[in-house]
Amino acid sequence: MKEIIKCPECGESQLQRNKEKGEVLCKACGLVLDDKMVDFGQEWKEYDSESAEKRRRTGAPLTYTQDDRGLGTEIGRKQDIYRLAGKNKHKFQRLRLWQRRVSTAIEANLRLALSELKRISSLLNLPNYVEEEIARIYTEAIHKGLVRGHSTEAVVSGVVYAVLRMYDIPRTLNEVSEVTGIDKKRVAKNFKYVSRNLNIRTLPIDPINYISRFASELALDAKTQTKAVDIVQKAIQKEITSGRSPKGIAAGALYIASKINNEKKTQAEIAKVADVTEVTVRNSYKELTNRLDFLRIELQAAQAAS
Repeated sequence: MKEIIKCPECGESQLQRNKEKGEVLCKACGLVLDDKMVDFGQEWKEYDSESAEKRRRTGAPLTYTQDDRGLGTEIGRKQDIYRLAGKNKHKFQRLRLWQRRVSTAIEANLRLALSELKRISSLLNLPNYVEEEIARIYTEAIHKGLVRGHSTEAVVSGVVYAVLRMYDIPRTLNEVSEVTGIDKKRVAKNFKYVSRNLNIRTLPIDPINYISRFASELALDAKTQTKAVDIVQKAIQKEITSGRSPKGIAAGALYIASKINNEKKTQAEIAKVADVTEVTVRNSYKELTNRLDFLRIELQAAQAAS
């Protein structure tokens, strides 16, 4: 429908739109030009959150963290059983049982997987948007038949690690393995399996993502953390980090930065926090100092000053 811009009776363009009555009328001659104007505003007012909650009719937003995306209904709640008499309790339990029995295999699998996903998200302290994305990708995986023949927990662990990589959240394979109870190699295998079949593209992990976390756990000064970031950035520019463990590079940079700023941290302490071996820290330290000339000068100056 074309928008009315002038009055067909008097030719004036001074129109008034009355949202309360849903009318468009001419100010000059008073002719009602349209009485079917749609008002998209709400027909009631809210004065507090309680009154708004009672009057709103839209409900909660759709979410992949529920097996029915929040659209389904459930026969009562577990706590409701205590309000019922003996005969009704038995009827209530049987109705809930049949509701579970008529659900499809996909719904049953999703119910199990999403409860596991919520547990993992809580342990890893993941934000809601990351949990939502994990649930969405797992739902896509199950509808494409990727879970068939595989352990539900193993596929969940692979999806979790894939999404962590997508959002550059610094969590290691060992951490995902620990909270999921799935072997590290199986997590990596399922990560590749899910990524390949769902066309999930992830970039190599940036060592800088680990710096702030490791520095916080080691209680290092902000100056040391900034220096470690600077070292990693220089290493990336010279392509020293290619093909090397991001955790190892971050650990080596923190060790060098702590020495430059005279913070007493041993290779063993840094290796424990970074979840790498002391040999990895030592090799990373040597690699960085051998290929970045300015580090040798700063280390020598720090040793002379101490």
